[in-house]
Amino acid sequence: MRGRIGLALTVLAALAALAAPPWLALREARHQAYEAESDQVQRYALDVLRRMDGTTQQVNKAFRALEQSRLAPCSPASLDLMRQIDLGSSYLQAVGYVRDDAIVCSSMGGAPLALGKGAFESSTGFIFYPNVPGNLPGQPPLMAARRGQLAALVHRDLPIDAWTDTPGVSLGVLHGEERRVWIARGPIDPAWLAHLGQGDTVTFADPGHVVSVLRSRQSQFIAVAAAPIAELDRRSADIARRMVPAGAIGGLIVALAILLLARRQLSMEGALRNALRRDEFFVCYQPIVRLQTGEWVGAEALVRWRRADGTLVGPDLFIPVAEQSKLVTRITERVLRLVARDAGHFLSTHPAFHVALNLAAEDIHSTDIVGHLRTMLARCGALPSNLIVEITERGFLDLESARDTIGALRGNAIEVAIDDFGTGYPSLSYLESLDLDFLKIDRSFIEAIGTDAPISLVVGHIIAMARSMGLRMIAEGIESEAQADFLRERGVEYAQGFLFGRPMPFAELMQRFKEREHAALVRMAGAGAGP
Repeated sequence: MRGRIGLALTVLAALAALAAPPWLALREARHQAYEAESDQVQRYALDVLRRMDGTTQQVNKAFRALEQSRLAPCSPASLDLMRQIDLGSSYLQAVGYVRDDAIVCSSMGGAPLALGKGAFESSTGFIFYPNVPGNLPGQPPLMAARRGQLAALVHRDLPIDAWTDTPGVSLGVLHGEERRVWIARGPIDPAWLAHLGQGDTVTFADPGHVVSVLRSRQSQFIAVAAAPIAELDRRSADIARRMVPAGAIGGLIVALAILLLARRQLSMEGALRNALRRDEFFVCYQPIVRLQTGEWVGAEALVRWRRADGTLVGPDLFIPVAEQSKLVTRITERVLRLVARDAGHFLSTHPAFHVALNLAAEDIHSTDIVGHLRTMLARCGALPSNLIVEITERGFLDLESARDTIGALRGNAIEVAIDDFGTGYPSLSYLESLDLDFLKIDRSFIEAIGTDAPISLVVGHIIAMARSMGLRMIAEGIESEAQADFLRERGVEYAQGFLFGRPMPFAELMQRFKEREHAALVRMAGAGAGP
């Protein structure tokens, strides 16, 4: 059942990996197209606003000049001044004086020009006339702004006479108070102003357009530019044609990788089951020494796998698969039997020597593990002091279950060490709530000793914390005398690593242990025979 579920999940993951990159590519293409189209319509709106602000500035400047001149309206001097203002203004067509809703004299001369009824009056005193007929045949309507007896005329389409390279773009000018379209080229929806709120700029997409709305900081005018949504669709399709094939290829690669990894996972799981049936696992033992004396006081049991063809599979490859496939407890049981077979007699005659056993998280949460350890001790005639159980921080995720198991272990006089300390989950709270005996300092911290790496400072903190909590320490991964000296000087009791010995078969470990014992006896005898 678990295999079928795993296969179904693998197929789903592969399909998701196959579909996700093209889907993400389409989303990214749409996003890029929207960003580009937004930038474009914002530039159009900014051009309209620039023209409108320029017109407003010139109108205000012209009115100030005429008001400050104090010249009589329509006098030769005032007409001359109006012509000078007109010549110096790039947006104004004419300035003049108003009487009875008509421009009676202006810089462009000619007959009086009727303004008609004003469209609206702003709070700043301006009356706006968006459609003022010209006084020349065929002349397009003009736009007028009046304040008091002064008026200025501009071409009606001047603010929206902006060049656009996007087909179908609409441009418009609205007045902020009236919130109505004053002049426009193409359809402009006054409801778009609601998106602006109290801000100065907004760009958005509605069902038909990509719209940019800009509020002037110099006047009460608002500029709007809108591009048809079809242009966004076209731009999006152009980008998608470049991105989707790459996404599809990427998705295919990821899907194939998932299938290959799953195949490897499933084949590895099957191989592990076969290895258990064929008894392909064996144990190597790495010496653990007392740092102050160099005495070998124990060894860590490390499981190894030699396949039927003689190839070795590293634990970093098969242990994660064993944990995921729920086979790790069976491997642990096999290790216990192997240790009893390899070291049983030796342990029964050396009560001070211990073997350190690694337990996985699933072992810790199993109600059988304490019974398995007791059976092992009974099988080989060893004492609880011959064992140390090592638990990684992952084993403490279910804290209550871990606390119960540790209590049962220590209730049977089996000591417990926390392994890989500081490399996983938050650790201090665990240490404070668990009844532990040893703390193993991970090799990643040992490697940093004597370097400038920031992690090198962590070792001292770990040592100080362990000492304050009454935990004995085992440093692993020691490869140099400098590392050993550093730890020895700071009171670390035990160590293991290539400096003292690589993992080896138990027969070799026992032979080297006896050689060291013999050498120690010879040294003692020599010391006793001195003068």
